[in-house]
Amino acid sequence: MKTAETLEQATALAADIEAQLNRVLIGQPEVTRQVLIALITGGHVLIEGVPGLGKTLLARSLARVLKLDFQRIQFTPDLMPTDVTGHAIYDAGNATFHIRKGPAFTNLLLADEINRAPAKTQAALLEVMQERQITIEGESFSLAPPFVVLATQNPLDQEGTYPLPEAELDRFLFKILIGYPEQEDEARMLRMVLDGTLADSLDDAGLSAVTDSAGVLSLSHWAEQVLLDDAILDYLLRLARATRDHPALVQGASPRASIALARAAKSYALLDGRDFVIPDDIKAVAPPVLRHRLRLGVDAELEGQTVETVLTHLLEQVEAPRQ
Repeated sequence: MKTAETLEQATALAADIEAQLNRVLIGQPEVTRQVLIALITGGHVLIEGVPGLGKTLLARSLARVLKLDFQRIQFTPDLMPTDVTGHAIYDAGNATFHIRKGPAFTNLLLADEINRAPAKTQAALLEVMQERQITIEGESFSLAPPFVVLATQNPLDQEGTYPLPEAELDRFLFKILIGYPEQEDEARMLRMVLDGTLADSLDDAGLSAVTDSAGVLSLSHWAEQVLLDDAILDYLLRLARATRDHPALVQGASPRASIALARAAKSYALLDGRDFVIPDDIKAVAPPVLRHRLRLGVDAELEGQTVETVLTHLLEQVEAPRQ
């Protein structure tokens, strides 16, 4: 399997991964890039979109292309924490307990409709996301890297859901909004499905592994080497701090958000073949990093403002350093 020995090889490897993913997720190149950035950065992703847009297909394709262990959990109101992490089982024959590991013991975990499970179950998963280890009956198990959670939620059907609190949303590196494809892309998708070019089976779609966990970790290594100079760091911090002073917001970006901006921008620069971050990298990753960490005030909501419009305003108003 391919690994990256140089920055140029890392950029080429990431481009190969993107190309494979874009073969099956038609018309969503920004979404596939953001998910890949999160994987390289080592962060988790919350994907929001109506059913039928390919969220599960993206997760399965990513696991196939990267040869990662993959598990899927359908979150429901009766899901228990042990259904996520695992539990101890008593063996009456030997009078001993043995551990049955849950689906969280994997590399890539798809948490489908995470907001349909109660807070206790959500918290069990979010603890795993933060600590990257699972404790069962006092025994701790570390999860082998990479470990990434792709959680999904439906923005429309909120009946019977348990919205994630702000402190738990902050655990996600990105919140990605996946929308309807453009008409041209949807027409291309339909033609590919009808003529058999785009199949339901990933095997039939011709997806093959580009790399494995070692390759993903090598991409992470090269992303860490990307330079973020003082002028860019100052711009990043001014942007984050501006969210805390904006009159429309009652909750701004936390220091964890600033760290997320820096790390995600490094990965974005790597994918563009650069060993240094530019202001446009910060601007590209700012919406998925910040949109779930900001909270509008009541007056701003009544005026018709949204987090997206506030972010757009801030990116226009906070002065970026000259390149």
